[in-house]
Amino acid sequence: PAVAQLPPLDLPQASPEASVFQQVGLTDITIKYNRPAVNKRKVWGDLVPYGQVWRAGANVNTTIEFSSPVSIGGKTIPAGTYGLHMLPTESNWTVILSNVHTAWGSFSYDEKEDAVRVSATPKPAEFEERLEYRFENPTETSVDVVMQWEKLAVSFPITVDTNAVVMASLKAQLRGLPRFGWQAWNQAAQYSLQHDTDLDQGLKWADQSIQTQTTFGNLRTKAAILEKKGDTKQAEELRAQAMKIATEADINAYGYSLLGQKKYDEAIAVFRKNIKDYPNSWNCYDSLGEALAAKGDTKASIESYRKALSMTSDATQKKRIEDILAKMKA
Repeated sequence: PAVAQLPPLDLPQASPEASVFQQVGLTDITIKYNRPAVNKRKVWGDLVPYGQVWRAGANVNTTIEFSSPVSIGGKTIPAGTYGLHMLPTESNWTVILSNVHTAWGSFSYDEKEDAVRVSATPKPAEFEERLEYRFENPTETSVDVVMQWEKLAVSFPITVDTNAVVMASLKAQLRGLPRFGWQAWNQAAQYSLQHDTDLDQGLKWADQSIQTQTTFGNLRTKAAILEKKGDTKQAEELRAQAMKIATEADINAYGYSLLGQKKYDEAIAVFRKNIKDYPNSWNCYDSLGEALAAKGDTKASIESYRKALSMTSDATQKKRIEDILAKMKA
């Protein structure tokens, strides 16, 4: 064969490829770059000149990809992949996202193709031989991108309208198989409720869940949404209806939700109701014992745990309750 047609061998690169990933809510953020080394060179103002747009890495474009729209520097950036460049100076830097992400480095960079520019202040940092990107301070709605190399670090924030992204995702997901069960509709309504976002849509989802199958859970979800919207009368009616169809497991889970909110007296009342309705259930006494212990009523808690211990035949549960009682008596 002709020599010119033979492929080259794969060998280690002087600036190896790397990538970092962070999820913010449901939004995926990925940075792909190459990692040049300091290699005893002067980096800032020399290897990387001041006042010139830099590829913020090595070899091909450093890229940053978003699976959903994000906000940078107060500007909304659509989902997609962008070229990541930086313009360093001795005092202030400019971080640039370009709509072109397939270039080799910054040699063909054109300001007219910018998606956004944002100012950043470089800060002293621990020595880093190879250029590194990382994500810091992640929350449900934001994260900071940090580039560190040599003894300098530059960061810029990214924010996400997570509620909007999640609501759009839920609408799409509910077009698929989950739509055929009451649970998915209720789960979507719960998100709307818990994040106080688009309650009208949340109410529609709760109604669809109830229409699919009426349960203790979705009746209480609808009640909570109506209460938040100001309709306390219908909310109370739905809660009363929910209690009439509640199972032992429903009430037990409800009690633990109250316990998790540190509403000890309410949780204890709920667990006592379960004991009244299901007097032969050891688990009802076990749950009551936990709630009483959380409130600090050790004596009553021990009594309830002893009752649960006398009723259960499960060896694992017996051992667990015995251990709890031993610690309470210590």
